[in-house]
Amino acid sequence: MAIREILKYPHPILKKRCEEIGQIDEDVKELIRDMTETMYHTNGIGLAACQVGVPQRVIVVDVSPLDPEKEFFALLNPEIVFEEGEIEHEEGCLSVPECTEKIKRREKVVVKGLSPEGKPIEIPAEGILSIALQHEIDHLNGVLILDRISRLKRELYRNRLRKERKKEEKD
Repeated sequence: MAIREILKYPHPILKKRCEEIGQIDEDVKELIRDMTETMYHTNGIGLAACQVGVPQRVIVVDVSPLDPEKEFFALLNPEIVFEEGEIEHEEGCLSVPECTEKIKRREKVVVKGLSPEGKPIEIPAEGILSIALQHEIDHLNGVLILDRISRLKRELYRNRLRKERKKEEKD
């Protein structure tokens, strides 16, 4: 197991749709182990493979710090098959540091995918689990929280990044 580097906006991999997992081999299992270790190391509640530079449809999620009744899971090729309601919740993202914004999401979703053992899974979710699943599946589709906020807020964030980069170049 290894802690992998988390890619930061504006890395191009973060804006691409990830490829489906065809075969669950040892590389995929190692990726899941590394993603899990990386997520816990950074105090995240979810992580998508593209965030560690692997453009494949794999997510790991553990919302138990916010909802103790929930447990860790990994999901391959996740897909939202049902959604209803609307909720607004403040979100942050490991790939978009220092950006927390209220994002509108579906209140309830059902997500289907494969377990790391290749078994079909269907996960009904609401609350923080629903939000986390939607956030991570967005990543797999090349969508960041910056794409879900107003153009003004997005430009303010980009301008702040530019200023920080210029300052780092001078130092």
